Amino acid sequence: MVAAFRDRYLDVLASIYLYNEYRGYTSLDRVLAAAQAHCPEDAGFIAAIASHRADERKHYLMFRRWFERRGTMPLATGRAFGHIDHFIQAMFGCPIEALDTDAVIADRHAFALLCRVIALTEQRGLWQVEKLLASPLVRADPVMVRIFNVVHRDEPSHFLPYLGWLERHGMARARWNERAADWLIHKRLILTSLPALFFDGGAARLAHWPDAGEAVRLPA
Repeated sequence: MVAAFRDRYLDVLASIYLYNEYRGYTSLDRVLAAAQAHCPEDAGFIAAIASHRADERKHYLMFRRWFERRGTMPLATGRAFGHIDHFIQAMFGCPIEALDTDAVIADRHAFALLCRVIALTEQRGLWQVEKLLASPLVRADPVMVRIFNVVHRDEPSHFLPYLGWLERHGMARARWNERAADWLIHKRLILTSLPALFFDGGAARLAHWPDAGEAVRLPA
């Protein structure tokens, strides 16, 4: 029974992470393109966004390979399980797909908000990974431990550049309402969405990988 519980937990956990990593790098594609168009002189910051995007894709592929080794597809998740999905909706009043990244980057204050949203999301991610690496359920799977060690190592470079941009431009860091939204979203995902998926014995699995059809794959 313990092994079955652990396997189901890791199945759910990896499915949620796979969605969020995929959502992360595909969303950063738009941020990167807009930054290149609106602030081409800030080469260091653009390079940091590109590196962040590459790491998110690398993490997605690690979770994908974890499922491939098990011979199963991930559980079908979606926006309900996406921290950044809920955060963008709460702060900008629209889903990620509807966010006008060109307009946001052209507006210093709107872009500062986006930087704070990204930074808070990644800082939350670092905290969460540290908790997971201490979990006996995760530590029972050496491959999962290796994946989360890589995520933990990469995470600071995913929020420090955005905090640096805010500092260089004299913009405030996270406000109380943004921190509150981040906390509430996290609690909702952990206390509601994750258990609901865990106990849903009829939950569907993906029929295709989210990145199916993309031209470039990182090496295995």
